[in-house]
This record gives sequence, structure tokens and C-alpha cells, in this order.
Amino acid sequence: MGLILLFGIFIGAMIVGVPVAFALGLATIAGFLYEGIPLFVAFQRIMSGISVFSLLAIPFFIFAGDLMMQGGIAARLVRLAAAAVGSVRGGLGLVNVSASMLFGGISGSAVADTSALGSILMPVMKEKGYDADYAVNVTVTSSVAGIVIPPSHNMILFSVAAGGVSVSQLFIAGVVPGILMCLCLAVAAYIVAVRRGYGGETFPGLAALGTSFVVAIPGLFTAVIIVGGVLSGVMTVTESGAFGAIYAILVTVLVYRELSWEGFKAAVLNSVKTTSLVMILVATASAFAYLLALYRVPETLAGSLELISDNPIVILLMLNLILLALGMIMDMAALILICTPIFLPVVRDLGMDPIQFGIIMMMNLGLGLCTPPVGACLFVGCVIGGVRIEHAVRTIWPFYLAILVALLLTTYVPAISLTLPSFFQ
Repeated sequence: MGLILLFGIFIGAMIVGVPVAFALGLATIAGFLYEGIPLFVAFQRIMSGISVFSLLAIPFFIFAGDLMMQGGIAARLVRLAAAAVGSVRGGLGLVNVSASMLFGGISGSAVADTSALGSILMPVMKEKGYDADYAVNVTVTSSVAGIVIPPSHNMILFSVAAGGVSVSQLFIAGVVPGILMCLCLAVAAYIVAVRRGYGGETFPGLAALGTSFVVAIPGLFTAVIIVGGVLSGVMTVTESGAFGAIYAILVTVLVYRELSWEGFKAAVLNSVKTTSLVMILVATASAFAYLLALYRVPETLAGSLELISDNPIVILLMLNLILLALGMIMDMAALILICTPIFLPVVRDLGMDPIQFGIIMMMNLGLGLCTPPVGACLFVGCVIGGVRIEHAVRTIWPFYLAILVALLLTTYVPAISLTLPSFFQ
């Protein structure tokens, strides 16, 4: 009855429009009251959830991404991608995917990727004769690279929820799966472009390509500072995030000279809003997870899955389907915090490394950002592209399929996510 009450209030609150963080809080309070546990224990769980040093890196990563979006780094990455692959058939679609891979590896945010690159590329694509739904679909799905390719504040959330899994190992583990996913999306973009008869752009020449690369180097170096500082052991994750934010300010103000005072204030405001939402989720989800452990939800779920099948391939497929379904209806940060304590013991029993499971979760829930009814990236992309959501969804399936191919390969071929981290242990 306690478990039914916990999930009933949580789901019911979301149905009537209560924000996820507050729905978690209401359900948790009801659960503690039902079990007769003093509410100060809930308060202790809430405070312990956010009293984690590595969480300090999240506002720095978010702030650095907003600064890059406001300060011209995204535009220079687009020019670099256009010079490199724009001449291929349907080249602007490949430019979109390539720019997302570069920008996502710096900003760490799928929504920021969609907003920044969509605002730059979608009008150009439509002007060059590309259909609006194609422009939206490529932009939205390729933005998932911002979650998988480091740095990613969602990986920090997973590390906290998983009980201290190495953030640096998660960062390096996301590189190959992220690139694999972008390659699959590039193939899908090319095939659709050929079917629709899109042409390519004129190759600007090696000199122009070299110039674009040199101009983009200061922006690209942000990722080197953040990820390289962590992997080298010179800086902690939090310190690298702080240095990354400082470096982003210096580049956008002194080198590119495009960060205005209004842009800086917008970056600060967006970062504060996003950080506040994330921290409230972490706090309430920590107390919620305490009750899940009290009700032995992970053990019950593992037993239920084993009743259906004892084949690891089937169990992993079911877990992927569950995460995909949940990603369609709930916020990604909340799902990481809720689902990790439930599913991680299950995959550990199957012999899966927590690092690999973290990347699988990022890819699953990242796809949820591109699907209705609550896909934030899909909503942002459709607004920028001026396309109705139902129209975009009708033609987006080749790109969904591309991400699913990369997801299944990452799930069943551990070397894809674990080989690179093995060199940095």
C-alpha cells in the first residue's frame, strides 16, 4: 500500500500539472507520513542529496554553455562544419549533425544545442530549398550528442545517483558512443536528403577550411580545458567547470568580442533558472529514492524481470524499452535520479559495468527529449522551424532509427563504451 500511495500521488500530481520536483516532494512526504517516519528524516535525505561536492560543477557547465551560445562560438562551429562537409549531397543536414557534435561536446546541453544551432541553421536550410520538417528533425535528433559527448551535467547527476561512479570515466566513455550516434544520424540525413533530391554546397577550398578551423580553435579549446583537466588529474570536475566558464567569458569577450552585456545577463539568468530546477529535483529525488530502497523496489523489479526471462539479452532489451517509454513522458534529470537506484542493481547482476549503463541511460533518455509528449528539444526545434509537432513526428522516424541502432550497439557491445575509459584508469 505504501508503494501504491507513493507512485499514485506522484503520477496523479504530474497528471494535474504539478512540476516533477514538487510531485516528487508531495509523494515523498505522503510516504513518510504513511510509514510513520519522522519528517526530519525526509529533510535529512533532501539535504544529503544536494550536499555533494561534485554537484557544484553543474552550474559551471550550464553557465559555460549559455555563454557559448550568446557569445558567437556556436556560429563559428557551424562555419567549420559547413566548410568540412557542406559540399556532400544534402550537405547542410550533415553540417547540422557535425555542428551538433562539436557544440554538444562543449555546451553539454541538448536544449542549448537545439536552440543555438537551430536558430542559425534552420533559416539557411529552408532558404536553400530544404523542407522545414527535415531541418527540424536533423537539428532535434542530433542535439542528443550534447548529452552523450562530454562534458555533460546529466552524467554528474548519474554519478551522484549511482553512488559515486567516476565522472571522468563517464565523460571519456561517452566519446565513442556519441560519435557513433552522430555517424548513424549523418547516414540517415544523407539517405533522406538523396530521396528528397537535396543538393550540396560548393566546397570553399582547403584554405577556407583551414581558416574556419583556426577561427574555431579558441571555442573548441573550451572542451579541452574541461575534459582534459579532469582526465589529466590536474583539476576536479568542479574546478574544470569553473575554469571552463571563466575561459568561455574570456574567449567570447576578448577574442570573438560578441558577448554583449545583455547577452551576459541572459546567460546568467538562464543558468540560474536551470541550476535551480536541477537542484530541486536532486533534493526531492534523493528522499524519494530512500523510500524506493525501503520498499525494496530494485529487488522486486529484478525478480519480476527474471520471471519473464533469464536471458540477459532480453532483460537488457526490456530495460531499454522501459527507459525509452519513461523518457517520453518525464523530465530527463528526474528520471536519472529516480531510475538509477532502481535499474543499476539489475544490470550489475547481469555483469554490466555501471559506466556502460550510464551511457545507455543517457542515450535512452536523450531520445526522450526528441519525442512527444514532453520532448523539450522537439518543442524548441518546432517553434524555431515553424513546423507543427505532428508534422515533424510523421517524418522523423529515420532519425529515431539511427539513434536506436547506436543505442543497441552500445548496449550489446561493451567495448564501444568501455575501451576508451580502460586507457585512463
